[in-house]
Amino acid sequence: TPNPCVRCNDWLKFGKLHAYAQSIDADYVATGHYAQTDLSDPLNPKRLRGVDTSKDQSYVLFGSPRDQLAHMLLPIGHLEKSETRQIAQAHNLPVFNKPDSQEICFVPDNDYAKLVERRTEGGFAPGSILDSDGKEVGRHNGHQHFTLGQRRGVGVALGYPIYVVDKDPATNTITVGQKDELMSAGCSAGQTNWLVDPPLDWVDCQAKVRYNSEPVPAKVRTYRDENGSDAMEVRFIDPVEAVTPGQAVVCYGKIGSPLEQTVLGGGWINDAIRA
Repeated sequence: TPNPCVRCNDWLKFGKLHAYAQSIDADYVATGHYAQTDLSDPLNPKRLRGVDTSKDQSYVLFGSPRDQLAHMLLPIGHLEKSETRQIAQAHNLPVFNKPDSQEICFVPDNDYAKLVERRTEGGFAPGSILDSDGKEVGRHNGHQHFTLGQRRGVGVALGYPIYVVDKDPATNTITVGQKDELMSAGCSAGQTNWLVDPPLDWVDCQAKVRYNSEPVPAKVRTYRDENGSDAMEVRFIDPVEAVTPGQAVVCYGKIGSPLEQTVLGGGWINDAIRA
């Protein structure tokens, strides 16, 4: 399950845009994300959560390089969204009452599967829907239509509530099961980016595994994977539902610590560890 908004921030807003800013000798790049940059210590800038936690976008900014923090301005991160709208209205900006966007910007109808199908050579292929024992209980029109935790639109009735609990693109299969099969004790992630010194041993933190969820108590450590690349492992204090490969896991400081609102780092989920 992809997360193009995070990639866009990494590659465009804080990739190409920062490169362009440097080429014209601009000192900063400013954006309207609901997050904060703490520049109180010029030698140790930090990324913080936005004050409006219901709109906080620090999760989608985890991939910005640490050495860019001192050149990033987020001027509305200290405001509630309602305050931002009031300021816009006071300045007669026509967007002051614009509805919040929930869609991927390049998929205005929110049907990302159609976009993926159009750009997939040969289109989508039908495949099997399996139960937890590996028995075929139905058919689907392409695994790309499904994500972990999905309940509606599965197209199978087993006499009890079922969810997508696994998907295997290599075999084009979807596995359905009960809700408790969605629970994970942790996850591993690659393509990591750290905004503090990477923790070489377990440290307490909060972990967030999707944009619209709250961080939960966890612990995290870094290691080298079998290819010698930087990786991270996160263990949740209590099991978490629908931890999905392809999404990002982002870690914040431990609850009650001075770093509670600080983004420590994150990575792209490779595997979930079943509870």
